Amino acid sequence: MQSPSPTGIVVLVAVLAAATAFGWWRRRHDGRLRAVRKRPPATDAPHRATLTALGVRPGEVTLVQFSAPVCAPCRAARRVLADVATRLDGIAVLEVGVDEHLDAARELDVWRTPTVLVVDTAGRVVRRAAGVPDRDDLIAALTAGAAR
Repeated sequence: MQSPSPTGIVVLVAVLAAATAFGWWRRRHDGRLRAVRKRPPATDAPHRATLTALGVRPGEVTLVQFSAPVCAPCRAARRVLADVATRLDGIAVLEVGVDEHLDAARELDVWRTPTVLVVDTAGRVVRRAAGVPDRDDLIAALTAGAAR
């Protein structure tokens, strides 16, 4: 039996370190609610039209969840959004299937499911989370007036 080569051991350690670093990074960022940069009004119009076509009504804060039928975390995100909507007044929840609305998902820069968009009363996307959002962070953002 041959002893393992030093090169093989170095490659194995490097792959394990890279996988661990990626997992740590992904866990820290998954579901994190982040602010969206403000866009000039001229470039914001197509997004508003897309959101209106999906069912977002002006004048109310809407949580838009992009999901897929085979997405297990989407069910957890659905429960979080429903809970937040029952705790806060004036919050609408809209679930959009990416398989049915692929063009809208591309337009709104949705690359994974679940993705949650917080749409303010003016119809602008002000916050977003890729993954299951944290309930307390979402409530804090909505009660702080970030979307009103």
